[in-house]
Amino acid sequence: MKRHIVLVEDEPAIRENYRDAFERRGYQVSAYSSRESAWQALRNGLPELAVIDVGLGDEPEGGFTLCQDLRRLSATLPIIFLTARDSDIDSVHGLRLGADDYVTKDMNLDHLLARVTALLRRADAWASALQQPDELLKRGRLLLNVDRMTAQWQDQPVELTVTEFWMLHALVQHPGHVRNRDQLMAAASTVLDDNTVTSHIKRIRRKFQQADTGFDGIQTAYGMGYRWNAHEV
Repeated sequence: MKRHIVLVEDEPAIRENYRDAFERRGYQVSAYSSRESAWQALRNGLPELAVIDVGLGDEPEGGFTLCQDLRRLSATLPIIFLTARDSDIDSVHGLRLGADDYVTKDMNLDHLLARVTALLRRADAWASALQQPDELLKRGRLLLNVDRMTAQWQDQPVELTVTEFWMLHALVQHPGHVRNRDQLMAAASTVLDDNTVTSHIKRIRRKFQQADTGFDGIQTAYGMGYRWNAHEV
């Protein structure tokens, strides 16, 4: 049976482009152009994953509102924000509202599809959590739940996008070992320029520093890449 994805995007050309891409990959797609039309349908039955634009028609934050409404119906529905807006404030706000990932529209379609696959895999892991224990990775004050793609620092949750989680996971696997930008991109199943990789690392650091101002887990190896502080094990 095909897995059901909902796409909420107000630009017709973009909506049809993404619908076609998802359908070519074998997904069943329900597409909506507004928050209201999507909500009227979804309140009566949820998909397996939702991809939502932040700005919807006359509602510049309609996607955020829809995310909140969907979270009240389900704590585990995978939600991806797909948007032209790229800022730390929007990303963190979206994640705090309950989204699982936040990606910009200039992302390669193959990499967006990789995010969808990863989140559906995580949803499956959640569904089977009662049958088998989750894979955990602990490094000192850091705890990663690999199946659920969640992070905790000193027992406090740290909200990460899928890209950020896998970059962090690549560093944490081998403390003290340098991971270059190509290795971090491979771990996150994406292709980014050097400045964008640097921006992701900065965002990860800032999120941990909000939980602990003395955070020094991620170190820069100038000219080479980044490593997880071997003292944080």
